[in-house]
Amino acid sequence: MSELPKTSFQDLERWLDDHRVTEIECLVPDLTGVARGKILPREKFTEDRGMRLPEVVVASGVTGENPQEGVYYDVISPVDRDMRLEPDPSTVRLVPWAADPTAQILHDCFDQAGRPVPFAPRSVLRRVCGLFEERGWEPVVAPELEFYLVARNTDPDIPLKPPVGRSGRAETSKQSYSIDAVNEFDPLFEDIYAWCDKMKLNVDTLIHEIGAGQMEINFFHAHPLGLADEVFYFKRLVREAALRHGMYATFMAKPIAGQPGSAMHVHQSIVERATGRNIFSNADGSASDAFRWYIGGLQKYVPAAMALFAPYVNSYRRLVRFAAAPINIQWGIDNRTVGIRSPLSTPEARRVENRVIGADANPYVALAATLACGWLGMTQRIEPSAECKGDAYLGDYQLPRSLGEAITGLSECKELAEVLGQDFITVYSEVKGVEQEEFMKVISPWEREHLLLHV
Repeated sequence: MSELPKTSFQDLERWLDDHRVTEIECLVPDLTGVARGKILPREKFTEDRGMRLPEVVVASGVTGENPQEGVYYDVISPVDRDMRLEPDPSTVRLVPWAADPTAQILHDCFDQAGRPVPFAPRSVLRRVCGLFEERGWEPVVAPELEFYLVARNTDPDIPLKPPVGRSGRAETSKQSYSIDAVNEFDPLFEDIYAWCDKMKLNVDTLIHEIGAGQMEINFFHAHPLGLADEVFYFKRLVREAALRHGMYATFMAKPIAGQPGSAMHVHQSIVERATGRNIFSNADGSASDAFRWYIGGLQKYVPAAMALFAPYVNSYRRLVRFAAAPINIQWGIDNRTVGIRSPLSTPEARRVENRVIGADANPYVALAATLACGWLGMTQRIEPSAECKGDAYLGDYQLPRSLGEAITGLSECKELAEVLGQDFITVYSEVKGVEQEEFMKVISPWEREHLLLHV
């Protein structure tokens, strides 16, 4: 059978025929990273179909609610107009869990004048990558995605627990890098790797992370858009595989109290398109100006971009002292207590790791935002602070402590709006404001426990 098509709709149709596909999931990632779209019979999927969706579909929050008024409607039409969708042939993948041969294809969103919809996540990442291309550069990234396996839980008022493995027992302690703890879920991971192979996802290593039932999957280095697509697909795959094995997989930033949160660490470097040279290193192997300036950009703009890296109220429960997550934007070489780490490497592989991003972040938005911060650093020639060679947890908090604070920082940063697009920043900030308001209507168990009879 043929490999993934690379260019045209005709290539795509041949691939669909080779795989005897009978049904197609036409997908668009929304602001939260949820798959939206339509399902079509194979014979209805044609180049001239002109499939459409309401633009608000990709501009809603995790609760499905939207602002009722305000600047949101300076960008989103109040008449609920349509977007035109175009399939990206390079994104077609089989749906390995489907009963009949089914394909899934990611689509890009355009307005009726043929312009990319500026608040669609794939459009935002394409926009940022285009800035690098104009300079003759290409970003290279590699995400490390953490997630928890938890026992089935249909009552949101009951705390989550680790699932029972092959031994008949659930984990009760931290099992960092334990092979035996991973083997407890061998049947699940055999399915995950088999499905990844069928979907041609470039996953690398699997490890057990610190938390009980917490795992991490690493992806090979590649272009940001393709890797964001793979992370999007992988999240769907893992959730489905876990359900079929009687458990949940969750990418919540902090699903279980007392356990570490889940991150999406992103390694990033920039290569010269003409030569393939890593511009983070000089000819003599030393760190370049571009390397320093990239770190300086992250240090300056990551706090303002936090609503993009930590997009939910739960996200900020992860970013606490001594909990395997950064609390500031210090940087260091081979130092896992900082927010910005440079791993030990050869000059050719010199890279920067953003450790602030949560596993709950939309991969398109998070990659666009971290690249935007680094871009601003290089173009503005921002010098970083001195390297942190000690324990960064002993330093001060330098990141927003809540979603509300982060939304304010994002909406006020003109430089990020210029790189990511003002329309995107407006829609995103307004949607997150609605989520924050919804959360404030909820009375938590902590409030009932400590305030009910004591205040």
